[in-house]
Order: sequence, then C-alpha cells, then structure tokens
Amino acid sequence: MSQADFEELLAVLDLERVGEDLFIGSHPSKNPVRTFGGQMTAQAFVAAGRSLEHKLSPSALSAHFIAGGDPEKDLEFHIVRLRDERRFANRRVDVMQNGELLTTVMISYMNGGRGLEHNVPAPDVPRPETLPKIDELLRGYEETVPLFVNALRPIEWRYTNDPAWVMRDKGGKLDHNRVWLKTEGEMPDDPVLHGAALVYSSDTTVLDSIITTHGLSWGFDRIFAVTMNHSVWFHRPIRFDEWVLYSTTSPVAAESRGLGTGHYFDASGQLVATVVQEGIVKYFPGK
Repeated sequence: MSQADFEELLAVLDLERVGEDLFIGSHPSKNPVRTFGGQMTAQAFVAAGRSLEHKLSPSALSAHFIAGGDPEKDLEFHIVRLRDERRFANRRVDVMQNGELLTTVMISYMNGGRGLEHNVPAPDVPRPETLPKIDELLRGYEETVPLFVNALRPIEWRYTNDPAWVMRDKGGKLDHNRVWLKTEGEMPDDPVLHGAALVYSSDTTVLDSIITTHGLSWGFDRIFAVTMNHSVWFHRPIRFDEWVLYSTTSPVAAESRGLGTGHYFDASGQLVATVVQEGIVKYFPGK
C-alpha cells in the first residue's frame, strides 16, 4: 500500500503543462476534506521549477493559504515570472480552482557558490532502522485518529519519540517532535522532485509541538487547527529518498495562533532545510 501511495505522490507531482506559465495538477485517491496544503505547495514548487530559464537551486519558499481546495477538482497553477537571471530568479505561483485563489506561493532561487558554512547540531536520536514504523504506532488507535490511519502515506515515518496520540494516552507532555522521513520508493534523479517531496512532508508534524507542549493530542482532545502560512528555506542539496530527520518545536502560542518551527537534517547531521509554519489552533476543553 505504501508503494502505491508513493507512486500516487509522484503522479500528483507530475503536472500537466497547458501553457507557458500554466500547469494543471490533480489529487491523489486519499484526501482530507480540503486539499492538503503540503500537496498544493509541493505542486506549486514543481510548477515554478519547471518554468525556470536557468538551472538554479531553490533558496526559499513562502506560502499563504487563503481558501481550502476541493479534492474532487483539479488545481490550476498560474506562474508569474518576477525575475530571471543567471544566478537569481523569483516566481509567484497562484493556485486557483473555479476562478478562486486558494494559495499564493513565492519562491526564490539562487546559485550562491561556496562560502562560510556552519549549522546547529542535529539532535542525538536513535537511528531510523531501530525504530518502529508508523503503522505500528497507529495500531490500537484506529478509532482515535482515523484521519491519520486512512491518510495517504507516500513517506515512511519513524518517530524518535512517542507521537502525540501515544504520548497523550500515557498522560505525558512533549515540547518537541522528531521523526525520520524518507519516501517509500526511489525518487527520480530530479532535484525539483526531491525538493517537492520535502515541501510536501514539511506540512506534517510541524504544528504537533503546539499541542503536545500542553499534553494534548489530535483525536483525544477537541482541537481545531488550520494552517495560515508556511515557509521553507533550502540550505543544501536534498535527496529525499534517503533518511532525513525532521526536528520540530513550537516557540510560541498566543491569540489562538501557534508557531511551529522545524529543521531537516540529513543522516550526516548537516542542516538541509528550515521550516516555519503559523496556524490557527483552538482548544475546546471538555466539560
């Protein structure tokens, strides 16, 4: 099933080009009520990458979610070319459906060359081969978190800590979440697709630390959450069919909004990407 899900991810990232600056994207067979934001953003990333005049590496992406998409209908990705140079480029991608703007994504590209290098150290966590698969962690919680159980899973997850639902069942709290990720199959040798897979995955687990900091979990507690904006900075080349560690925390929650931050480390401990996501998060305690 995971291999089939992985093939579906590759299919939805294979956009149809219907004009110089217009692409059409489909949905997979398994969807939430509204289009998954990580899917839209990853597809926009692919559309922008396919429009470049020069071979450039992505440096940053910022998405603002405006309206929810209908998973029963295709998405339109309209490219706005803001800059095209040998070392720099900028794109805006407007994601549309039925004439309505769903999401606007800004992407910058840069070939920077060699320079100073450093990064924060990767957390000391167990290797992914020693950790259980996500299916094992969902066993017994099918009725608690059915959306997770039934979700498309093209990416293999190996939590280094208890996921939210297990932590909540044990009565604990957790101010961070760390999970090893890689695609369930070998990716084509295309940097755009590897970056898109990272973007797709970056919209998972990043808000979890907002609720686990308070000992809460999806499924157990009455929580409403929706992403408002999402940003990714790309620091180094990425291969997403090899293990990367996604380490996330939440520095603040206030005024019914929460911020999640994340770092992606490769297996050698090099920081390859940084993520920041803001979401509306509301908790309704039971009586």
